Amino acid sequence: MEGSMSTPTDTHFTHIDPDLYAKVFELLDPAPEPVAPAAPAPVSFILATPPVRVAGAVEKTLTDALAFLDTHGWAKHRLIHPEGARCSIGALRAAAGARNNAYRDAGNLLLDEARQQHGKRWESIPSWNDSHTGAQVRGVWEAAIRRAHHMNI
Repeated sequence: MEGSMSTPTDTHFTHIDPDLYAKVFELLDPAPEPVAPAAPAPVSFILATPPVRVAGAVEKTLTDALAFLDTHGWAKHRLIHPEGARCSIGALRAAAGARNNAYRDAGNLLLDEARQQHGKRWESIPSWNDSHTGAQVRGVWEAAIRRAHHMNI
């Protein structure tokens, strides 16, 4: 054909090693080195794990009551404030759920701690609660919780 442009095509390609791609990928992403299986833990390690400590009923009641005060607020001169805050005895009742042994023992421990910190004259938790600041009351709660913890009750 006259006037037509002809593009020469060369159908002779250079031979490429078929393993070339495999070698390149191996260099880019080498096979991970084998990892030796983990040895089982020695028995002494397993036995050395301390048992989980469960808080006793008194410690739990005191801790729950203080958490209640932290959440709902602390009050003086009334068991339950209209906005939900409670005095110490009200928080103990809320935490214990009933006037059970944990409630009684937690109250006795709290009052004993209050007497140790603020004098022997306190006859009841409400009278002590109403005569002290929030920081003083909280300090007694925290000390009573520590005592219950150490006594494992």
